[in-house]
Amino acid sequence: MPLALWALTISAFAVGTTEFVIVGLLPTIAGSLGVSLPSAGLLVSLYALGVTIGAPVLTALTGKLPRKTLLLALLALFIVGNIFAAFAPGYGSLVVARFITGLAHGVFFAIASTIATSLVPREKESSAIAMVFMGLTVALVTGVPLGTWVGQTFGWQSTFLGVVGLGVIGLVASAVLVPSNLPQSAPPSLRAQAGVLTSPRLLLVYLITAVGYGGNFVAFTFLAPMLTGVTGLSAGAVSLVILLYGASVAAGNILGGKLSDRVGPVPALTLIFVGLALMLVALGLALSHPVAAIAVVALWGGFAFANVPPLQTYVVQIAREVSPGAVDVASGLNIGAFNLGIAFGAWSGGLVVEHLGLAATPFVGAVAVIAGIGLTRLSGRLDGTSRLVPAV
Repeated sequence: MPLALWALTISAFAVGTTEFVIVGLLPTIAGSLGVSLPSAGLLVSLYALGVTIGAPVLTALTGKLPRKTLLLALLALFIVGNIFAAFAPGYGSLVVARFITGLAHGVFFAIASTIATSLVPREKESSAIAMVFMGLTVALVTGVPLGTWVGQTFGWQSTFLGVVGLGVIGLVASAVLVPSNLPQSAPPSLRAQAGVLTSPRLLLVYLITAVGYGGNFVAFTFLAPMLTGVTGLSAGAVSLVILLYGASVAAGNILGGKLSDRVGPVPALTLIFVGLALMLVALGLALSHPVAAIAVVALWGGFAFANVPPLQTYVVQIAREVSPGAVDVASGLNIGAFNLGIAFGAWSGGLVVEHLGLAATPFVGAVAVIAGIGLTRLSGRLDGTSRLVPAV
């Protein structure tokens, strides 16, 4: 794999840490700022909303900028947003800081995905995207549990300062390793962009992304309070469980990319979503048993994020057919769909916690993922899956 992919992976590690570290810190932040758990959960939703808005809108508006210039500018915005979060005086300003950081996040992953696919042969695209997103998954293995521990020990503000340091490392790595002469197509016309927004095929895949991927966050957003309040684990033990979850995510992300390369996105997504739904149901049944709950969480992560490479690949493949002049925009919209799913999942999870309790969130998440399976099978029938399945 080209060195530029490693730079993208390092940057994705920084971005992924700031996105998901908030999950482990929800009880800490809620106590520090004097807000309820559902209100603290909105810090996940509103970050994701910033990604949802920023990914398609800013990707379209920055189409004329050189890819490397845009990449470095996004990482600089990411650093500024996290500095703002670290020094936020209250809940409202922290919400604003999270939203600003989310704007950078959305365009970063949209551009990183298209840069990655331009650096490798077409048959390796899913693996290249998986390598970029491996930075996010490694963040779940190391950055998130470490950031959770730092926040619990020294205050949540210290975690955001640590993320600023990660962002600076990502910025320097990208400046050094990403080539300046990246291939870049002409900015998409308004007609091409409208084609993305009005394509039934692409809209269906965005819905699959939002529902199938987002269903996981009904439960994942409240993982820390579930493990402390229902399972009875200590705050320190929660950090270790999140570490196990992250290790599973890293393996699942790589295997999801390889599975998609081998059998095609629709069959891969079907298998992954079925496994994810089963894991969520198993989690709901195991929550009151510490050993069983930890074992399920260790497997859950692999299914939860294995769908990312095939979903992103699926969008790029369809966009090349229905709107070849706006593949970047289509990719950006799917990053928005990922985070629309996170926003809705976290918000609906908060409602579930408020009305049904923490233990109900895995079951509600499983229902959403099952809906994603149905949408995936429908999409496979509509587009003729055989066109999108590479030769083995």
